[in-house]
Amino acid sequence: SVLKEYKVSCAEIILREDITVDQFIDVIEGNRAYIPVLYVFNKIDALTIEELDILDQMPNYVPISSQHQWNLEELMEEIWHRCNMLRIYTKPRKQNPDYDEPVILHSSRNPTIEEFCNRLHRNLIDEFSHAFVWGRSAKHQPQRCGRDHVLMDEDIVQICKKT
Repeated sequence: SVLKEYKVSCAEIILREDITVDQFIDVIEGNRAYIPVLYVFNKIDALTIEELDILDQMPNYVPISSQHQWNLEELMEEIWHRCNMLRIYTKPRKQNPDYDEPVILHSSRNPTIEEFCNRLHRNLIDEFSHAFVWGRSAKHQPQRCGRDHVLMDEDIVQICKKT
């Protein structure tokens, strides 16, 4: 009946999730965009176990206590995960990795060493010879990689230039 109001007489509709009629109308009209949500519940130190069990049934939430600093690390990890961001750490030659300021890349595009180099400096890829990678994307530690190697979260990369 909703489709008849919008003069759609013959259509095949596939719904991949539970939606309301209002959400369906918004999609047909194209005037709303639904984005992912993360609920952050503060002051969980004031809740009982029964109330926490009720909260546990809700999707997309992270309970925290900012006063007692509870669960803040889990909140940060969930934000990184939901935003599809990767932290790539740089390692200068013969030095320890710099864990203070990672290079941020989006994981939706499967970032490569070449994108990492372009994020650091636009001319760096012209002088690129190879890279050493430590982390989950490397088969062994360290792994010598080319510009097409796909990086993963919290990898450590050392860039080697042409001589």
